Amino acid sequence: MNEPEPEPEPTTTRKPSTGEHRDRAPRPRSRPRVDYLRPEGAPALYAPDSIAWHVFKNPVSLFVGGIAAVLLELGEPRVRSGVWGHSMFPYDPITRLRRTGHVTHVCAYAPREVAQRVIAGVVRMHERVRGHTPEGTPYHANDPELLDWVQATVDYGFLEAYAAHCRALTDHDRDRFYRESVPTAELFGATGAPRSLAEQREQFEAMRPRLEPHPIVLEFLDIMTRTPAVPRPLEGLQGMMVRAGVDLLPDWAIERLELRRYALRGWERRVLWATGHLLERVPLPGSPPVLASRRMGLPGSYLYWGRSWS
Repeated sequence: MNEPEPEPEPTTTRKPSTGEHRDRAPRPRSRPRVDYLRPEGAPALYAPDSIAWHVFKNPVSLFVGGIAAVLLELGEPRVRSGVWGHSMFPYDPITRLRRTGHVTHVCAYAPREVAQRVIAGVVRMHERVRGHTPEGTPYHANDPELLDWVQATVDYGFLEAYAAHCRALTDHDRDRFYRESVPTAELFGATGAPRSLAEQREQFEAMRPRLEPHPIVLEFLDIMTRTPAVPRPLEGLQGMMVRAGVDLLPDWAIERLELRRYALRGWERRVLWATGHLLERVPLPGSPPVLASRRMGLPGSYLYWGRSWS
């Protein structure tokens, strides 16, 4: 998965956040409806027996992994300026989060042709996202280096959140997940995204010196802590899940971003594991994973009850 498209902004503007410049832009569009149930037998970008179909079905791994990915992205100055300066996130986080979840599910579960159209729209939108950081460094959302970094953070976040809080994974499973993600990453333009666990670690190590603490990182965590952003049954766990996103980062990243204060307690890890493990067994009627399974001629519960990937 890659970063979802930056949303058009409303015609009224807010005060720029933390030194980042924001231009006027059009009013936000509503999310297009996607038919995950038809046409029958239409394949998605990922196969039903992929590890990705398991990872993206669980709301715990999606939320926690999304937090971790955005923290790593906001630590990179060019990505931070692009995300914070061209997104509705700082002042309308709920709409942004819904669209993020929408794009994620489309890429994983929608018919391939639908997902390809959505991704092409993201790429077109990214072409307009360009500017300079407050320090004067130019950035462009379709810069291959930045696309590769965003793809690496998103894959890492979702995968490791699933492993930490939903279902244990082996390094072989991780290698397979990165391989499965290559075709989607290439559609986004991230042609150098990691294809294995070893490549993911290499990319993280190469980016380490560029990550830096910034008030926007803390602003993001504050927004995610106080804005209702999870399904109602998980509302009481949201703050814990935000800290779990921090906890998911490599130790060196926690130190570089100065996030040690957001430590996750041992009992909180146990609560999240129990919650994520439970949701591995609870199909949500009408959800994209359930509908996509039915589209492929499989029962709606196909991904649940501990089913393993082949």
